[in-house]
Amino acid sequence: MKQILRLIKIYIVIMRNSLDKDLFNFRYLWLMKFFIIFFPNLWFRSSSLSRGERIRNTFEELGPIFVKLGQTISTRKDLLPDDIAEELVKLQDKVTPFPGEQAKTTIEQALGEKIEDIFDEFDIKSLASASVAQVHAAKLKNKEVVIKVLRPGIEKLIIKDINLMYFIARSVDKVWEESKRLKPVEIVSEYEKVIFGELDLVKEASNANLLRKNFTDSNYLYVPEIYFDYTRKNVLVMERIFGIQISNRIELDKNNINIKRLAEKGVEIFFTQVFQHNFFHADMHPGNIFVSYENPSDPKYCAVDFGIMGSLSESDQKYLALNFQAFFQRDYKKVAELHVDSGWVGENTRIDELENSIRSVCEPIFEKPLKDISFGNVLLQLFSVARQYEMEVQPQLVLLQKTLLNIEGLGRDLYPDLDLWVTAKPFFEKWAKDNMSLSAVLKKISKNSPKFISEISDFPETLSLIRKKLNETKLQQEIKEMKSDIKSSRFKNSILFMILMIMILIEIL
Repeated sequence: MKQILRLIKIYIVIMRNSLDKDLFNFRYLWLMKFFIIFFPNLWFRSSSLSRGERIRNTFEELGPIFVKLGQTISTRKDLLPDDIAEELVKLQDKVTPFPGEQAKTTIEQALGEKIEDIFDEFDIKSLASASVAQVHAAKLKNKEVVIKVLRPGIEKLIIKDINLMYFIARSVDKVWEESKRLKPVEIVSEYEKVIFGELDLVKEASNANLLRKNFTDSNYLYVPEIYFDYTRKNVLVMERIFGIQISNRIELDKNNINIKRLAEKGVEIFFTQVFQHNFFHADMHPGNIFVSYENPSDPKYCAVDFGIMGSLSESDQKYLALNFQAFFQRDYKKVAELHVDSGWVGENTRIDELENSIRSVCEPIFEKPLKDISFGNVLLQLFSVARQYEMEVQPQLVLLQKTLLNIEGLGRDLYPDLDLWVTAKPFFEKWAKDNMSLSAVLKKISKNSPKFISEISDFPETLSLIRKKLNETKLQQEIKEMKSDIKSSRFKNSILFMILMIMILIEIL
């Protein structure tokens, strides 16, 4: 019932902002227009606001999850009309703030002291306001800091929308045959983890601290210091940074920032996080990224808002790196093989057919400069191809895909002529050297040698157990399975013995 009421609220907000003409012209959705007869207050609507303003207002009225959606869309100016893109950008840090007195009360309750007893100064007016929290400037022991405060009641609002998303996802799962491949429930589950991670500012502080350690003494990215003594679940205090918002091209030019180098560094930071640190900032919209005034010829990024971070399993990282390499080398057969090997498409998929389908989408883009290529459109075309081969959406990769599209959007705005492959190629080469070379394999063997030795020492006991099972009265099928286990174990034992011998030889040499 709650979900139905929320859907009615969404419908009313859409109609009140006169978006029905834009949204309900699609097949079947035009029927939604007739529901207006039940809402007399919406019969006579007029608005002096532009289309972009009405869309932005709708996202704001519908709450934090919809604002997040608007923020993501706002990074893809290449896919949006200018009037809509300009308005959605305001969702990045210009969401309507809640009263400063309310923020002050929240801070005092969280820290257990009067705000004037902790901070030398506190600005009651918010410095920036977003969907989940807002930020106030302050001074702590004569240090410039910012205080991030969660919106009051934000958790209840998010729970309502998450439940609605589950309701829609499960409904779709029952009636739409494509849902098995697209996994809507799993995607909502992944998003739930992400959004609730944003509601714990202690977790965000820990994320920021790890990212700061990863980029210690780096001239690529600066992460502000966190003051854990003054951080709680709903309040975070960190060093205030001063820089130019990355979307402010006028200010960047005024300060003679090397735009080409800035764009290159953005790509380099992304691939460093994904393939070297395996810990990446997954909310890289322009509202969260600044550029340092120092050293304009070799500019440094400054990041804020660490509520949404991502990481990959070792196998996903491997397949992604190899896919990127094969893609940029135009080796479509390799891309097809990797999709089968990784389990992203069915094992019965014909490699040659998948190869040709991928080629038909990707090959034309290599005939164009980067400025004329939209990876957003390419992804949509690849999804269309994937549908033919029942390719399953990987929920664990959705966050990375979103981040990659954000990076592309930023890069396109900064420097459209950026050659993505030239910039990214060194990272893939380094990753291959660190993970796929003989020395890397031997290093991994050496690292895991205690585990291998333990498994070898346990082998006689395992063999005895298998023999015991074979002597028991079992079904013939189970006997066959036990025999298979013996063969597998012997093979494993011989492999482990060979590995040990190699390690001994390495030590001797």
